[in-house]
Amino acid sequence: MSGQTNQRSSFSGKLGFVLSAAGASVGLGNIWRFPYLAAKYGGGIFLIVYIALAVTFGYTMIMAETAIGRMTQKSPVGAFEHFGNKKWLRFGGWINSIVPMLIVPYYSVIGGWVIKYLVEYIVSGTEKVASQNYFSTFISDGVQPEIFFLIFSIATLVIIFMGVQNGIERVSKVMMPVLVVLAVIIAIYSMTRPGAVAGIKYFLIPNVRHFSWMTFVSAMGQMFYSLSIAMGILITFGSYMKKNISVESTTYQVIFFDSLIAIMAALMIIPSVFAFDGAKAGQTLQAGPSLMFITMPQIFHSMGIGRVIGILFFLLVLFAALTSSIALAEAAASTFEDQYGWSRKRSTIVVGIIMICLGSLSALGYGPLANVKVIGMQFLDLFDFLSNSVMMPIAALCTCLLVTRVIKTAMIAKEIEQEGQSFKGKKLFNFMIRFLCPVFVIVILISSILNVFGIITM
Repeated sequence: MSGQTNQRSSFSGKLGFVLSAAGASVGLGNIWRFPYLAAKYGGGIFLIVYIALAVTFGYTMIMAETAIGRMTQKSPVGAFEHFGNKKWLRFGGWINSIVPMLIVPYYSVIGGWVIKYLVEYIVSGTEKVASQNYFSTFISDGVQPEIFFLIFSIATLVIIFMGVQNGIERVSKVMMPVLVVLAVIIAIYSMTRPGAVAGIKYFLIPNVRHFSWMTFVSAMGQMFYSLSIAMGILITFGSYMKKNISVESTTYQVIFFDSLIAIMAALMIIPSVFAFDGAKAGQTLQAGPSLMFITMPQIFHSMGIGRVIGILFFLLVLFAALTSSIALAEAAASTFEDQYGWSRKRSTIVVGIIMICLGSLSALGYGPLANVKVIGMQFLDLFDFLSNSVMMPIAALCTCLLVTRVIKTAMIAKEIEQEGQSFKGKKLFNFMIRFLCPVFVIVILISSILNVFGIITM
C-alpha cells in the first residue's frame, strides 16, 4: 500500500472489518482490568452498568469514529483536516494520531512479559513462575524484558508491513476465533473447580451495596479504553471500510465481541481465585495488574493440569495483546502514509523506531532505569497516564465537537445510511453525541487525573 489515497487498501468485507476492529478492542484491559474492576464494584451491578454504557456511549463513539474514517478515507489527522484548517481541528487530528504512537511501545513491553510467561510454561512448567519473586526479578532484569519486548514488537511490525488484507485481516481472522475458543475452554475449567460457584455468584449476582458513583465512573473508563475509542484506530479502520458494509451492525458486533471476551475473562479469573483463595478472594481480586502475572500463576500451580491451563491462558492473552498492538501500530503507520505520502515500508520502519525508543524506556524502567522517574512515575506508568488518562479523553472530546459543530449529525447519518444501510439508533446517537458523550468524556478525564494523584481510587 502506498501513501496515495487512490491506492488505499480496504478490508475484504464485513467479517474482515469486524474481526479486525474486535481484535483492536479485545486486549489486555479485557483480561485483567475488567475482572478486577467487576470484583471491586459489586460484580453483577458493575456488569449491568458496563453493558448499558457500551450500547449507548460506546455505540455512539464507535459509530462516529468509523463514519468519519469512511467518509474521509483518511487516518485521524487527514480526517480532521478534511473539514477545515482551524487550529483546533489540526490539534484534534494529531492528538488522535499521537495516542497510538504513545500506547503501542509500552503495550508491547507488557506483550513481551506475556511471551516470557508463555515460554516459561512450555519449557519449565508451573513451579518457577509461581514463585514469590519471579515477576519482580524478571521485570527488574536489565536484559530479558528488553529481549521479549523486541520479539513482540517485531511480530507486530511484520504483520503491519504485510498490509491491511494480507496482514491485519488475515491474522485477526485466525486469532479472534482461536481466542474465543480458548476463553470458553479456560472459563469452563475454571467454573467447574471446587469452590468456584461462590466466584460465579460473586461476579454475576448484582451486589447493590457495592454500587456507588465510582462504579459508574470505573465502568465508563473501562468501556472507553476497552472499545478502542479515541486511539485513532476506529477512524483508520473506518477509512478501510467499504461503502456497502453497515456501520451500525458492525458496531454492535464489535461491542458484542469485546463484552463477550471481558465476561469470559471474568469467568476464567474470578471463580479460579475463589477456588484457590476462598474467603480472601475478594481482596486478592483487587490486586490489579499483579493478578495476571503473580496470582494466576500461583493458581495454575495449584491445579492438576496447571501447566496446560497456563499455556492456554497466556496464549489467549498473547493473541489479545497482539491483535491490539497491530491495530495501534497500523493507526500510527497510516498517519505517516496519509500525511507524508510515505510507502508502507517506510511508515512501518518509522513506527518501529518510535516503538523501540519509547518502549525500551518502559522495558528498562523497572531495572537499570528504576531510579529515573517523571512526576513520581516509572516510564511505563507515565506513558500510560499521558495516553489513557489525559490525551484519550481530550481526543474523544475533539471528535464529539467535530461531529456536532463541524460535520453535523445529519452528514454522519447520510454516511451511515448509504446504500440503504440501517441507522436504527439515530435518535440515541444524536442525543448522546450532543449532550452525554462530551460530559462523560470530561468525567473520565477529571476522575482519571484525580485517581493518578491518589485523590480518588478507581
